[in-house]
Amino acid sequence: MRRLLALSLAVAIPFAAGAAGNPESGKAKAAQVCAACHGPEGDKPSAPDQPILAGQHYDYLVRALTDYKIGRRTNPIMKGFAGQLSKQDIEDLAAWFSSQKSNLHDQR
Repeated sequence: MRRLLALSLAVAIPFAAGAAGNPESGKAKAAQVCAACHGPEGDKPSAPDQPILAGQHYDYLVRALTDYKIGRRTNPIMKGFAGQLSKQDIEDLAAWFSSQKSNLHDQR
């Protein structure tokens, strides 16, 4: 049983680490694409209907941006912005915003 657990972890950890994105690249991209509506750190939306991105879960952000990009979520503004993002851009943005402090949930 221990060997199975060790093997599972050995296989899973490289995939999780490789998918994290680069927060610094995400910060630079956020300044170009996201800051006007969500704030530079994603914690100060410019309107009440715009979400706080800071502290949001990485996986959720990747999924949401991907869904806007491919049309699974519909919002004309987000479709325009997400449509120009590469997979790496999306991962980097998710890494940046998920690393920011927020009151969205308990910080780990």
